[in-house]
Amino acid sequence: MDTAVLIESFADFAKQKNIDRPTMIRILEDVFRTMIRKKFETDENFDIIINADKGDLEIWRFREIVDDDSEDIWDHDKISLSEARKIEPDFEIGEEVAEEITLIDFGRRAVMTARQTLIQKVKDLEKDILFQKYKDLVGEIISGEVYQILSREVLLIDAEGNEISIPKNEQIPKDRFRKGDQVRAIVDRVEMINGNPKIILSRTSPVFLERLFESEVPEVYDGLITIKKVVREPGERAKVAVESYDDRIDPVGACVGMKGSRIHSIVRELQNENIDVINYTENLDLYITRALSPAKITSIKINEEEKRVAVYLKPDQVSLAIGKGGQNIKLASKLVGLEIDVFRELGDFEEEDVDLDEFVDEIEDWVLDELKRVGLDTAKSVLALTNEELGRRTDLEEETIANVKKVLKQEFE
Repeated sequence: MDTAVLIESFADFAKQKNIDRPTMIRILEDVFRTMIRKKFETDENFDIIINADKGDLEIWRFREIVDDDSEDIWDHDKISLSEARKIEPDFEIGEEVAEEITLIDFGRRAVMTARQTLIQKVKDLEKDILFQKYKDLVGEIISGEVYQILSREVLLIDAEGNEISIPKNEQIPKDRFRKGDQVRAIVDRVEMINGNPKIILSRTSPVFLERLFESEVPEVYDGLITIKKVVREPGERAKVAVESYDDRIDPVGACVGMKGSRIHSIVRELQNENIDVINYTENLDLYITRALSPAKITSIKINEEEKRVAVYLKPDQVSLAIGKGGQNIKLASKLVGLEIDVFRELGDFEEEDVDLDEFVDEIEDWVLDELKRVGLDTAKSVLALTNEELGRRTDLEEETIANVKKVLKQEFE
C-alpha cells in the first residue's frame, strides 16, 4: 500500500466519522511517530509533513556529520562522514544531513499495522466524542426510535444512529413500546462499559417531568415560573410545586393552561399520570395543606426536631389525604420534606370513641399497625366500615377482620 492510498483512505474514513481536520492530522502524526520509534528507537530528530488533501507524506531524518572514528558515531542524531557521502558525495564534517524516509523503509507489515491503528484510533475517538456529547446532555430530553425490545431494556437509535437504552426500571410501568415507535426521555447518565459508552435514558425521573413542563409552558421555559420541586410515582401520580416572582402571573393556572390544555399533553406523555400542581409558599403550614390536597385539613402540629408533622382531619377527609395505596400522603411527605402522620379529629359525637392503642393486649401489634396505616386509629372508625371495605383497604384476612370487630364491639356493649 503506497502513502497516498493509506492517507486518502484514512481521510475518507475520518470524514465519515465527522472527525475534524486538526484531529485527523494529529492522529496520523501520532501513528507515524510510533512507527518511527519502533524502527529507530526515537523520533526526536524526525520531522513529519502531511498533506491529507493530496495524500502526501514526507518523513525527514536529521543527523549531524561526524568523523568515522568519533565516539559520537552511535548517537541517534549523528552520522559518519562515509555514510553521509553515500547520500551526497560533497558532504563535510559538521554539516547536517536531511534524509527522507519512505513507508517502504518500514516494511509492509508495519504499514498494515499502521492502517489498522489509524482505524482503531478513529473508532476510539468516536467513542470519546459520543461519551462527551451525551455527558453534556445529561438532564435533557432527547428522542429516539425503538429498534429492539429486550426483557431488561428497550434499545433505541438516535438521529445519528447511536444506540441508547431505557432500562426496565427507568420505564413507566404502563409503557408499551413497539419497534419503530418514537420515544422521548431524558438522558439520565452515561457510563463507560468495556471501553464503550452506554447512554441510559429515563422516563421515571422527576427531571423528565420538569423538562416536559419547560417544553409545554413558555413561562417556565422563560424563567417567569420556577419549578421548586417535583415528586413522582411514575405513571400513577405526581406533585409539582411551582412559584412565580411576578404577581401578575398565576403559576398554577399558567402550568395547567386553559381547560387543562398545557398539562394534558404532559399527562398523555406520562401514561395518564395524575399531576397535582401546587403553589409553593414559605409558610410551612400552608404548604403542607396544599401538598395534601384535595383533603381539607383541620389542624397541623409540626415537630421540626423529629422532622414529623401531625395532621388532623375530619373522618371523611382521611381517605382523601392518604390516597390510593397511600400515594397522596407519600408524595406530600416527599414534597414538604417531612414525615406526615394523619389523625382523625374527634367530634362531639365521638367523645366516647376509644383509641386503637387501648387494645394492645387483645389485638396483635401488626394488625393495629395495618389499620392505622389506612387512617383507622379508633374503634368506631373500624366498626363504621363493612368487612368487605376493610378487606379492600387493608391486607388483613377475613378471619382477622372478624376477630378485630368482635373485640371492638365488646368494648361498647
